[in-house]
Amino acid sequence: MRIFLQQPPQAGEPPRYYQIRLEQDLLGGWVLTREWGQPGQRSSSRREVFLARDEALRALEKARDSQLRRGFRVMFAQGMGDPHAAA
Repeated sequence: MRIFLQQPPQAGEPPRYYQIRLEQDLLGGWVLTREWGQPGQRSSSRREVFLARDEALRALEKARDSQLRRGFRVMFAQGMGDPHAAA
């Protein structure tokens, strides 16, 4: 799953982005990767590993909702059919 969010540009600065990816690893765990920054500039990222899919989905939703409250807008979402359906 992937969600790409973007904040409108402010005072002539490029827009800020926040990307959240959730992927299953080879051992059956789940990796939540968050990346943020400004296009064309240095970015930051953080990874979290979860054993349970439901726990990983809750973390993804929490990260998304947090950014929506900060003024970001969802620009692109992939693989978000029914996030609670069995994998």
